[in-house]
Amino acid sequence: LPFDLIIIETVGVGQSEIEIAGLADATVVVLVPEAGDEIQTMKAGLMEIADIFVVNKSDRPEANSFASYLKAMTHAAHRDAPVISTVASEKKGLQDLASAIFQHLNTDTSNKRKVLLLAERAYQLIRNRKMASISKSRLAKDIEKAIQENQFNLYNFIQSFDHG
Repeated sequence: LPFDLIIIETVGVGQSEIEIAGLADATVVVLVPEAGDEIQTMKAGLMEIADIFVVNKSDRPEANSFASYLKAMTHAAHRDAPVISTVASEKKGLQDLASAIFQHLNTDTSNKRKVLLLAERAYQLIRNRKMASISKSRLAKDIEKAIQENQFNLYNFIQSFDHG
C-alpha cells in the first residue's frame, strides 16, 4: 500500500464510531462469544458500519455458534462482511484477519455504504453550521412575544427563518 496503515480503536458503537466508519477505508468490529445476547439488541448501525466482524476469544464455548450466527446475520442483511475467528492472546487467526483487511482494501472502495455514511456526516455538519446563529433562548422569547400578540403559528414562525 502507498500509505501507512492507521488503526483507530474505539470503545463501542456510538455517533463518533459511525463518523469514523464513514472516513475509514476498513471498519473491523470485534466481538466476543458472550455478546450473543447483546447482538440482538445491538444498534442497527453496527451491522451497517462493519466491513469485517471478528469473534475474538474464539476458544471459548459457543464461539463457533456465535460466529455462525453472525455469518447468518450478515447474509440476511445482504452483506458480504466476513466473520473471522481469533484468539488474540495466542495470536491465532491474526493472519486471517490481516488477509481479510487487505482483501477489503484492495476491492472497490466506492461502495454505497461509505457514501451514505459520508452523506450523513455532511448533513450533520451543514445542519450544525446553519443552526450556529440560532439561539434557543431567543427562539423562546420570539415565540412568547408572538403568543402574547395572539399571532403565533409554528409553521409560519419556522418559515420566517427560511426567508430571514
